[in-house]
Amino acid sequence: MGYVDAMGTSALAEEQAALRRVATLVARGAPSSEVFDAVATEVAQVLHVPNAAVCRYDDGGTVMTVVAVFGSHPDSFLPGSSFPLDGPSVVREILRTGQPQRVEDYAGLPGTLAEEAREGGFNRVAGAPIIVDGRVWGVIATSSQEAPLPEGLEERLGEFTGLVATAIANSETHDELTRLAEEQAALRRVATLVAAGAPPVEVFEAVSAEVAALLPADGSALTRYEEDGAVTALSGWTTEGGYRYVGRRYQTQGTVSGLIFETARPGRVEYHAEAQGDAAEAAHEMGWRSSVGAPITVDGRLWGTLAVISKSERPLPPDTERRLAEFTELVATAIANSEAHEELARLLDEQAALRRVATLAARGAPPGDVFEAVSAEVAPLVGGDAAGVTRYEADGTFTALGGWARNGDYPVTGRRFPLQGSVSGLVLETRRPSRIDNFEGLPGEAAAAILEIGWRSAMGAPIWVEGRLWGVLVVYSNNEEPLPPETERRLGEFTQIVATAIANADSRAELDASRARIVATADATRRRIERDLHDGAQQQLVSLALEVRAAQANAPEEMSKHREDLSHIAEGLTIVLDGLREIALGIHPAILAEGGLGPAVKTLAHRSPIPVELDVRENGRLAESVEVAAYYVVSEALTNAAKHSGASKVEVEVEVGEHTLRVTVRDDGVGGASPARGSGLLGLRDRVEAIGGTLTVESRRTLGTSLIVELPLENSTR
Repeated sequence: MGYVDAMGTSALAEEQAALRRVATLVARGAPSSEVFDAVATEVAQVLHVPNAAVCRYDDGGTVMTVVAVFGSHPDSFLPGSSFPLDGPSVVREILRTGQPQRVEDYAGLPGTLAEEAREGGFNRVAGAPIIVDGRVWGVIATSSQEAPLPEGLEERLGEFTGLVATAIANSETHDELTRLAEEQAALRRVATLVAAGAPPVEVFEAVSAEVAALLPADGSALTRYEEDGAVTALSGWTTEGGYRYVGRRYQTQGTVSGLIFETARPGRVEYHAEAQGDAAEAAHEMGWRSSVGAPITVDGRLWGTLAVISKSERPLPPDTERRLAEFTELVATAIANSEAHEELARLLDEQAALRRVATLAARGAPPGDVFEAVSAEVAPLVGGDAAGVTRYEADGTFTALGGWARNGDYPVTGRRFPLQGSVSGLVLETRRPSRIDNFEGLPGEAAAAILEIGWRSAMGAPIWVEGRLWGVLVVYSNNEEPLPPETERRLGEFTQIVATAIANADSRAELDASRARIVATADATRRRIERDLHDGAQQQLVSLALEVRAAQANAPEEMSKHREDLSHIAEGLTIVLDGLREIALGIHPAILAEGGLGPAVKTLAHRSPIPVELDVRENGRLAESVEVAAYYVVSEALTNAAKHSGASKVEVEVEVGEHTLRVTVRDDGVGGASPARGSGLLGLRDRVEAIGGTLTVESRRTLGTSLIVELPLENSTR
C-alpha cells in the first residue's frame, strides 16, 4: 500500500484513532505487555509497514530488550529477548542522538544486532526514540528484507512515538503503582506473621510464595549461608505445589547462591544438562532451566539468598534482578524481626533452663543429678537426641559424669574412656567447640561405644571452671545429617551460662556469684536486643511507612483507589511498628537507663491501673544491678496487685540507707501470695539474692500483701 502524505488529514486521523485505542487500553488498567503489543500493532498498521517492534533500553543503555513485536521478524527477535549494544546499529545511534535514525545496509557491520539482522535477512532498519519523562526510554523500529524503506519513514515513526509516549508513561506509572501496592500488600502479610510471633519457617514459606507470585516465576527458593560455605534450603515454592528440598544442604558451586556469595550482588545462572553436583541434580529433577537471585542482607551481613526459577527456555525478564532485589530489601526486615523473635524466645528458654539447674544445685542436689539436669535442658534446646557432661581426669582420660537421652537410656554414666576418637579429645586439643560428624571408622573405645548406642554425630563445647578446662558438654544426634553448624555457637553460649552452675554444684557461696553473673548477662542481652530492634527493624519500618506515604501523596488525584490502598498499607505498617515498639519497651526499660530508679518507679506508678501512693527517697544514681533489681521488684509487685490482689490502693516506698536500698510495696488486697507457688516472685527472689539481697513476703489472707526487699549498696554508688 502506498504511503499517505505525513501532513495529510487521513494520516493524522489514523494516528489519532490509534492513539485513542492505546489510551483506552491504558485507562482500563491493561498490563504494560498488552499496551506495548497494541503500540507495535498500531504502528505497523497505521504506517503500512511489514513489521514494528517496541524495544526498551536496560542496564544503563548497554542492552536493548524487545518488549513487543508485530509482523515479520527474525526468529530470535522475540519479546523478552535482549541484545547487547556492542556495535553500530540504529538502536545504539538513537540512544546516542535522541533522534530518528536509519541504516540501509547492515552488511559488514560488527556487533550482535547487525549479525542478528543479517541472519534474519532484515538489512534495512529505521527507528525513532520513545521519549518518556525527558529520557530516551526506548525505540520503535521497523525493518525490511528487500524493499527500500520509504523516504521520511523514520520521521513518521518519530511523530507517532511522540503521541504514544504519554500512553507508555501512563501505563508504566500504572504498572509501578500496581506493583508497589502488591509488594506492600505482600510485605504486610509477611510482617503480620512476624508480629503474631510466627516461627521463622512459616515466615520463610510465606516469603517464597509471595515473591514467586509477584514476579511471576515457576518457583522460588530461600536459602541461608552456613559457616562452612554451604547453603541450606529453608523454604521454597513451585507452581506444582511441592518443594521437597527444605533442610537440604548444598555446596554453592554452579548455583546462583554461590554467584551472589562471591559478588554480594543480584545475579542469574543457567542450569546446563552437563552441570555436576547436588544443587545441579536437584535443579534437573525439578525441571529448572535458569534462576535469578538477590542477596538478603540482615543487620549488615550477607544472610542468604532469595531466588526465583524459570522452567522455560526463555530467560527470566531482564528487570527480574531489580524487582527481586527491591523485594528482598523489604522482606529482610521481616526476616530480621523473625530472628529477633526467635533470639528472644531462645534467650528466655535458656534463662529458664539455667534457673531450673541453678535452683536444683542450690538445694544441695548431688552433682550427678545436676549434670543430668543440665544435659536434659541443653539437648532439646539445640535439637539433639542426647547430651552429657564429661570431666577430664589427671591420667589423660575423661569420665562421663551424667547425661540424658530422648529415649530415656543414657548407658555411659560413670564410664571412663581414653580421649582417642572422642569429642572430648578434640576439645582438649583445640580448646574450642568441636564436632565429629560421623563416628564410622574412628579408632578408640569412645567411638565404639557411641556407635553401639546408635549415635551418629556429636558436638561438644568446653566447660571452663576458674580459668581451667574442666570438662565438656556434649550433644549427640541419631540423624544421618550432622548437627547444624550453628549448634557450636548455641552450645558454646549455653555452656558459658551454665558452666558456673555445674562447677558450683557443691558450693553455695560460689552459686551466689554465678547467679549474679547470670543476671548481668540476661540484662545485657535484653539491652542488646532492645537496641537492635530500635536501631534496625524499627528504623526500617519507619522509612518504609514514609516511602508509602510519599507514594500516596504523589499519586494523581484521579487514582483515588490506589491512594486509598496506599493509605491502608501505611496504616498497617504503623500498627506493625507500634507492636514492635511495645516488644522493645518490654525487653528493657529505657527510662531506667536514662533517668535512674526514681523516674522509672514514678513511670510504673503512673501506668498502674490501681492508685499508687509513692514515697521515693533516693539520692543520685546507684549501681545498674541494684537499680534493675529494684525496678523489677516494683514492676512485678504492681502487676501482681493489679491481676490478683483486688486491692484499692498500693503503697510504694524506696529508701536509700547507709548500706542498703530498701524497697517496700504494700497493698490492701486479698493476700495469699507466696513465692513457693512458682509465680514471678520466685524469679524476683533469684534476682535479688543474686546480688546479695533479701526478699521477704508477708501475705496473710484478707490482710493484703507486703513485699520487702533490701539490696546491699557497698561499692555500688555511681
